[in-house]
This record gives sequence, C-alpha cells and structure tokens, in this order.
Amino acid sequence: MSLLAVDDLSVSFRAGELEIEAVRKVSFTIERGETLALVGESGSGKSVTALSILQLLPYPKAWHPSGSVRLDGEELLGKSDAVLRQVRGNRASMIFQEPMTSLNPLHTVEQQIGEVLELHRGLMGDAIRARVLELLELVRIDEAETRLRSYPHQLSGGQRQRVMIAMALANEPDLLIADEPTTALDVTVQAQILALIAELQERLGMAVLLITHDLTIVRKVAHRVAVMTEGEIVESGPTEAIFTGAQHSYTRHLLAAEPKGAPPVADGSAPVILAGQDIKVHFPIQRGLLRRTVGHVKAVDGVTLEVRAGQTVGVVGESGSGKTTLGLALLRLLPCTGSIDFSGQAIADWSGAKLRSLRREMQIVFQDPYGSLSPRMSVGQIIEEGLVLHRIGAHATERSELVAAAMLEVGLDPSMRDRYPHEFSGGQRQRISIARAMVLKPRFVVLDEPTSALDMSVQAQIVDLLRDLQVRHGLAYLFISHDLRVVRALSHEVIVLRRGRVVEQGTAAQLFAAPATAYTRALMAAAFDIEAVDPGGAGGSVA
Repeated sequence: MSLLAVDDLSVSFRAGELEIEAVRKVSFTIERGETLALVGESGSGKSVTALSILQLLPYPKAWHPSGSVRLDGEELLGKSDAVLRQVRGNRASMIFQEPMTSLNPLHTVEQQIGEVLELHRGLMGDAIRARVLELLELVRIDEAETRLRSYPHQLSGGQRQRVMIAMALANEPDLLIADEPTTALDVTVQAQILALIAELQERLGMAVLLITHDLTIVRKVAHRVAVMTEGEIVESGPTEAIFTGAQHSYTRHLLAAEPKGAPPVADGSAPVILAGQDIKVHFPIQRGLLRRTVGHVKAVDGVTLEVRAGQTVGVVGESGSGKTTLGLALLRLLPCTGSIDFSGQAIADWSGAKLRSLRREMQIVFQDPYGSLSPRMSVGQIIEEGLVLHRIGAHATERSELVAAAMLEVGLDPSMRDRYPHEFSGGQRQRISIARAMVLKPRFVVLDEPTSALDMSVQAQIVDLLRDLQVRHGLAYLFISHDLRVVRALSHEVIVLRRGRVVEQGTAAQLFAAPATAYTRALMAAAFDIEAVDPGGAGGSVA
C-alpha cells in the first residue's frame, strides 16, 4: 500500500457567482522513501493540490467536486479538524515557499519551533530548548544558541527557510510536502538543504512531495516526476525518462525554458554612473541590560566597484554574505563608510532634500514583488506614486500617459491598471515592480533577486526584458542574485562576496571560465551540478 494515494482529485473555488475549477481529476501515489516532484508553471495547480492533501484550503470557498486523499490508507478528505490536527505537523508536514509570511513576526525562533514540539510531543521547558537546538544544528544554522531568541526579521532569507524546515522535521513525519523549499536560498545552501532532506528521508523512510519550478533540482533529487498545467497532470513517469524522452509538448516547453544568451555588448569607455570605494557597513552587537556594544557584524567590509552606463555588475554569494546590504548602501538607504560617487558627484554625505532629488535616478527592484507592492493600491497608483512624489507630469492626464507607456514597455496591458497586485501572477507582479522603477527614467537600478521566485519560463522572459530595457535606455545595473545561471545571462562583470568581503572580482567571461578561488568554484559546482558542497561553512550568520 502506498504511503500517499491521491485519486481523481478536483478542486473548485467560489468567486462571487463564478465557480473556478483549479484542479481536475489529479491522481498520483508516493511510496515510503520516495520523492515525487510536481512541476509546472505558476497557476498550474501544484500548490492547490499540495494544500488539499492536508486540507489547508479556505473551505467552504474551496471544495472538492471529486477525489480521495489517503495517507497510509486513511482517508483525509472530509475528516474533522480534531483528526486533521493530529496529522498536520505530526504524520505529515509542509514547508512553505515564503518563510517571512509563514513565520509569526511576534514570536522568537525558539517559541515557534517549540510550539510544534509542545502540541505534538508534549515536551516542556528544558526538553523543548534541547530539541530546538538539536534541530537548528541539524539544518546547519550558525550560532544556533544565539538564534533561539531571534525574530524572523533578524534572520537572512536562507536562515528563515532553515527554521521552516526545522519546524517541519521536528516530529520526524512520514510525509514531507516541500512547496518550493529552496526558492529563496543561494546555490550552496540549496545543495545542503536538498542533501539534508535526502539524508533524513533515507534515515526515516520519509516520503517527499517536492513542488518546484527548478528542473535542475528535480533531475538530481526526484525519483518520479508529474507535470501539471491548467490544473491537470499531463505527463508523469520516472525522472530520467521524462528528461530524456518527454512526450507532451508542455513538458518539452518546460525543459527548454531557461535564461539563455549573453548580456548586450557594453561600451568600456561609457561614463561611470556609480562608483563605490571601500564601502563598509558594520552593525553593532549589543548585549546586557544596558545594551553595551560588544562587537560588530561586518555585513559589508571594504567593497570597491564601479558600474558604467549600459553595464551590469553581478553580485553573488551565499545568504548573509552582504549582497543586499551592499546594494542598499550604494543607494544611500543604509548608513555606510567609504566614498560613493554618482555621475562624478560625491554623494556619501548627502542627506535630506539634496538626496531626495537624486532618488529618481537611482531605483531598486526587490526580490518579492508581492511584499513590496501595496495591496491597498491599484497597479496604476503604484506606478504613478513616484511620478507624484518627484512632481513629474504637469497634470493627471500626462501622468496617466506615462504610466500606460511604462506598462506597455514591460509587457503589461494598460487596461489592467485599475487591478490590484493580488490579481496578477508572480511574473506579472515583477513586471509591475520593474515598471514602477522604469517610469522615473533612472540611470542606475539595483536588481535584488528579481527572478528568484519565478518559474523558469518567466525567469527567461524577465531576463530578456531587463536586457532590452538596458539597451534601450543605457541603464547601469547592479544585479544581485544567488542564481548563477541568470547572472551569466545578464552580467558583464561579477563580484563574489563572502561574509561581507570580496573574494573574487572580474569579467563574467573570465570568472565563469576559470574561477580562481575554492569558494567561487563551490558556488559554480552548486549552481550547475546541484551537488552537496560546503565551501568552508555555508549558512550565513549575517542577518
């Protein structure tokens, strides 16, 4: 008997008078110790299927016209909340895609993992703390004991995902549902987390349902693959058979979808838009009742770089290496030491109105478009906001025309301007974020992991869009990413950061062809081979 058997599962949602069929007649099984990868683009029904297994959908707005979900022979559809509470987090656990929205911002790491242990195992006090420490060390969080008292916002993206994994594995479940578990993680941490899950799977005989858009990961870790589109499984089978002999056209489309090509040719004599010299960002470590400073976290420690018009400088490194902190410091959004020149003007000491006047020329596109777009504003209002703040456009009609032009430029229909962010797909939301930045006609743009949460085909579209905008407007990009495949497709030069310091810097062609340091070689191996590597202590302790 299979550990998990899903038969003829359908899911529909009520939206006013409409009934929307999200999943249709889906069937699959997972054996003990087996990994089944459920793949497909955003909106294909993967996550809805996964949430149905543990009955986590918003009932009664969602319901099942047909289907059966049996865990170890026990039917879960229609079970009472009391029964399901015993299953969730105990016999079956789930790792969610976005840890920042899944973790409680008001509770510490110890409280959140401890709650799982108290509810399902009845542990108390010192026994909870000991088990939480064991779990944090198991998922390789540095300085685990000091992280017990940390809140989610004090952790890096990779550390937050590790906490989520620790919570899911706390009770050693029979079934682990992993919904994009490595999306926000850098390549070496991806490799470590996947190796960790595989190790625990082998030790516990645990079954894994892996939902992902990264087919490179699928090929390395999954025993079988099921391909979903428009709510249906269109092809399934052993992993190698799918990759070498895909039958369905949609599967072949997924396999071919990957950021490709090279960055546009850059003019080496183009003017330098932004230059940073010996940039340092040190955060004080305060302890004791009087909060005395006992040391500093050197988030960025002596970085020097320059970005020319029409050029992209890629910044890579593990979670906590200082990539985002560097970008924010160069935009003068974080205090730093060192010199920053923008178009030949020293701006490190600028403040107030003088700095605000520069903001329209320096923009940022964030990693999570859903978190950076106001849910209370329409798309048109979001894109127009910068125009209003910088007093661009003589009147509302002119601003409206600028918003429409920006939407068209990034591939969005201006007729959708009155919709809200939640009404768009992940790829469309990222296009909105790009339009918000580009409407101001900036000269320098920080791109902070703009493709990490997107599936492969949408990643390729966004990369093409960014290249096109760069050529059209001569933009200077600082491109921050843990995905070296995307970095290779966009960047002219690459900076490799580790614990705030530059370990290697040079042209992309040189660095990808012959990385000079063991750390860079480890990043490359993890990015292109997805093998478990540890370049001298990954995990990152910088929040």
